[in-house]
Amino acid sequence: MPNDPFFVIVLLSVVAVAVVLMMGLGGFATGGKFNKRNANKLMRWRIIAQFIAVLLILAYVYFRGGTI
Repeated sequence: MPNDPFFVIVLLSVVAVAVVLMMGLGGFATGGKFNKRNANKLMRWRIIAQFIAVLLILAYVYFRGGTI
C-alpha cells in the first residue's frame, strides 16, 4: 500500500485535515487575537479538507475494488 501513489495522496489529505484541526484547536485553546481573526476561516478550511479527504477515501476504495 505505501508504494501506491493514490494511497499516499489519501494519506496526505488525512494529514492535512489533522493539521488544520490542530491549528484550530490550538487557536481556540489560547484564545486572543489569533482565534478571533482565524477561528471561522480554519473551520471552513477543515470542512473543505475533510470533504476532499472523504471523497478521496471513497474513490480509493471504489477503484481498488474494496467494499465499504
